Amino acid sequence: MSYRAFLLAVVWMMAGVSPALSQNFVFTAIPDQDETMLKTRFGKVADYFSKQLSVPVQYIPVKSYQAAVTAFRNGQVQLAWFGGLTGVQARMLVPGAQAIAQGVEDKAFKSYFIAHASTGLRRDSKLPDSVAGMTFTFGSKDSTSGRLMPEFYLRERFGKTPEEVFRRVGFSGDHSRTIALVQSGAFQIGVVNYAVWSQEQEEGNIDISKVSVIWETPEYPDYNWTIRGDVDRRFGPGFTEKVTKAILGMKDPELLKTFPRETGFIPAKNDDYGPIEAVGKQIGLLE
Repeated sequence: MSYRAFLLAVVWMMAGVSPALSQNFVFTAIPDQDETMLKTRFGKVADYFSKQLSVPVQYIPVKSYQAAVTAFRNGQVQLAWFGGLTGVQARMLVPGAQAIAQGVEDKAFKSYFIAHASTGLRRDSKLPDSVAGMTFTFGSKDSTSGRLMPEFYLRERFGKTPEEVFRRVGFSGDHSRTIALVQSGAFQIGVVNYAVWSQEQEEGNIDISKVSVIWETPEYPDYNWTIRGDVDRRFGPGFTEKVTKAILGMKDPELLKTFPRETGFIPAKNDDYGPIEAVGKQIGLLE
């Protein structure tokens, strides 16, 4: 808990606020980038939420995408910044859970296929035949932009599974690691979230003489804020609406850089992610 949130909790206890209304509101986020960086940045988001919601807010980091889903399912967190696939998974497991917001970019997200310079590959309008037989890494196994949709487009392009297309297939765990692995030559090809690629490039973490984008996927819906259906009962009537308003009102560029999103958030609903659910079922990642 931040120092500010702690002080708020003490004030509410002295004022006789009921335990149900003074308990921590806890959120998490899928670990799609370096964990240390996310912990620092999401701590600032927690402070913002505390101020906007007038309740103590705590960010809890998780080690994997599925750990985020599990924490949401078990009620350890009430709100989560999910990818498209993990959001669908979480809402399927928690009746009443709602997608309430997404980044402006998330209505039309995309992935970048990247290649090490030694492959000789250049940017093209389609994924070249010559990637077949090379080594390849996804991000997390449960990532929408780092696995689900790229696998869908690979199957569509080659009519084969990734394991049948590439000589070796790996899972890096997150987008930052994928970039690092391809840049080092550990894998010849990889696929990453385009927003993370842009941020890593802006921060000087990409050497374009060693790694570059060779193809970008068509657009699809992706990240979302999803909230449990029991928060109004736990934190008071209208709390879901207050959380939604706080997210939609988040305009500080430093906070938005956490996600990273440049232009803020817009409303979302569960039906927006129907295409993700359909693809997940089609390739066997959802039942």
